[in-house]
Amino acid sequence: MKVLVVGNGGREHALAWKLAQSPRADTVFVAPGNAGTLGEAELGVKNVDIPSDDVAGLVRFAKENEIGLTVVGPEAPLVLGLVDALQEAGLRAFGPSKQAAELEGSKVFCKDLLRHADVPSGDYKAFKDAQGALSYLNDREDVPLVVKADGLAAGKGVVVCDNRAEAIDAVERIAGRREFGDAGARLIIEERLHGHEASVLAITDGRTILTLPPAQDHKPAGDGDTGPNTGGMGAYCPTPLLSEEQLAMVEETVLVPTVHHMKRKRRPFQGVLYAGLMITKQGPKVLEYNVRLGDPECQPLLMRLKTDLLEVLDAAVDKRLESLPPLEWDPRPAVCVVMASEGYPGAYEKGFPIRGLDDAAALPDVKVFHAGTNMINGSVVNVGGRVLGVTALGDTISGAKLQAYKAVKCIRWQGAWCRKDISDKAMTYQ
Repeated sequence: MKVLVVGNGGREHALAWKLAQSPRADTVFVAPGNAGTLGEAELGVKNVDIPSDDVAGLVRFAKENEIGLTVVGPEAPLVLGLVDALQEAGLRAFGPSKQAAELEGSKVFCKDLLRHADVPSGDYKAFKDAQGALSYLNDREDVPLVVKADGLAAGKGVVVCDNRAEAIDAVERIAGRREFGDAGARLIIEERLHGHEASVLAITDGRTILTLPPAQDHKPAGDGDTGPNTGGMGAYCPTPLLSEEQLAMVEETVLVPTVHHMKRKRRPFQGVLYAGLMITKQGPKVLEYNVRLGDPECQPLLMRLKTDLLEVLDAAVDKRLESLPPLEWDPRPAVCVVMASEGYPGAYEKGFPIRGLDDAAALPDVKVFHAGTNMINGSVVNVGGRVLGVTALGDTISGAKLQAYKAVKCIRWQGAWCRKDISDKAMTYQ
């Protein structure tokens, strides 16, 4: 079977690498891919120069090349309706429809659905402009809040505020100055939940839900969860933050009612449902939903997965997940450390050659997944804010962390940086 992976980040490198290991995979095309996927040629991976938002171009390529399965990585093409377009052309695709992808594409839609499905989440109020939001803030007590752009903002449209002044500034940035573009056409102000964050991802065909081991992302840029929000500075899996009993509770009170409610709304959900959770004293509450594998959670998850991923995604498309045996996992934990360009998540310089990738790859139980890279004049260079996801397995979480940072130390480019504390939180939960 020929497979097409859509996207160019660390998640897509991990997907292509894992899918290419299937005995059923002939060629795995990645559109547009990066320098990392370019380096997987011996596995049968090939880059295709088509942007991930070129719906017509991707459908045309899939038809012309008789692609047996398209796996859509990022949220933007899902929200644009790429899966619908592929299916209308008689092609098989893994991922939610345009209507189902609104679960991530609109924070307002997501929060309304959580309320109607009786899924535990924080209280909220939605606004169509800055003026209404500012009036609301000035009329209520000064408490910590979270301000969110309604639309897609590459993981950066969420501002966690300690007080009213910070919330007013966030509203002006999102809805006044439109720092996140059209994503700020509407916004949400919600209760700030307290606790520890966890990511629970599940693969579903709309009837059966395969819940994956819980992971933990690190969103803020700085050590100790300080600084601005990013797309994710690292992740580890599994996290001891959720016990087996709590994971079962998340399935029962979060995932199942959401999938059922989407079906009732005639927006059946098929693909990856990613619940960003806050584990509070009252139990797990949903912060947001994503409709695809998380980046960087995908990297440690797929590093540990032993089951043939192509078989799983193929079964999901055919609505036969219930017939699969339980997924097999490497019992060892995995840690992914994101290396970023200087200035990220703000403005950053690109085009610097990256050294030491071969040295890092030579270390045992290490895989360097590329995100913001390209091959220019024979050299791998940084072209994005998040550049690499250095991922390692270990007998313990601290062992995996040590191995990941050993690999990080091998890699250099001008302005490279990373958080130094990825997975340290795990020690406090054990």
